[in-house]
Amino acid sequence: MIKSNSEKREKIDWLFKQLFKFTGFATIALLGGIFLMLIYNSISFFANVSPIDFFTGSQWDPGSATSKYSIIPLLASTGLVAIGSMLIAVPLGIFTAAFLSELAPKKLQTFLKPVIEMLAAIPSVAIGFLGIVLVGPGIAKIFGIENGLNALNGSVLLAVMALPTIITISEDAINAVPKSHREASFALGANKWETMFQVTLPAALPGLIAAVLLGLGRALGETMTVLMATGNASVLPEGFLDSIRTITATIAIEMGEVPYQTTHYYALFAIAAVLFMITLLINFLGEYFANRLRKFHA
Repeated sequence: MIKSNSEKREKIDWLFKQLFKFTGFATIALLGGIFLMLIYNSISFFANVSPIDFFTGSQWDPGSATSKYSIIPLLASTGLVAIGSMLIAVPLGIFTAAFLSELAPKKLQTFLKPVIEMLAAIPSVAIGFLGIVLVGPGIAKIFGIENGLNALNGSVLLAVMALPTIITISEDAINAVPKSHREASFALGANKWETMFQVTLPAALPGLIAAVLLGLGRALGETMTVLMATGNASVLPEGFLDSIRTITATIAIEMGEVPYQTTHYYALFAIAAVLFMITLLINFLGEYFANRLRKFHA
């Protein structure tokens, strides 16, 4: 009877092991399939358009008579709004995580954590709508400009969307710092603030970097919010008050209207492939620093 139960348990364990293995390989295969599809269609694009023009030009204008296909304005716009969002979200997110982990009373923690996590549940279209009716007019009024749909508007909204990721991962990284580090700092005469800024946060640095990179990946991949709130001008931006169009917004706007298997159609796959490789690299870097944190505290 005991042997029968043991064999049954082993069979169930083997079955679940194979199931998890299959789902893992299926995920990798799906990711590889998407990448190969992007590369295959990108090759069709580069058969008609020079890679030099694509990576060094200054115009994205597929509808013109000369059909300009340069990713530079879209890449610059994407980078501008992503960096702008990180300039807002990183200090706010890390300091909020440090406050929750080191200073906040338990009751306040139990209230703030669900509220922060609920930010991730707000639909991006709702945040984009707030950008149109609230943030954009506010920016226009503050800076005395006609239109508030610009890179600054997109940066503010993407910062809000990236905050839950940055705060949650940063808090986990700070909590993972051994208590002995803090106790040693207090024993040497440091106060709570000195301990937090000179001991705890430096010790949690790999995890904080991972949080920033994953938050950046979240900002780079967002579509609806930047489509609604940044003005959709596919020109090289000169500053945060210029209207921009990101790579994701370009794909969303143009893919539904472009004729099938045309140069314009393949161009959208080419810019998608570039964005895919950028976000994949950022996520790999984030995972690398997260693994360094795990090894450090193992």
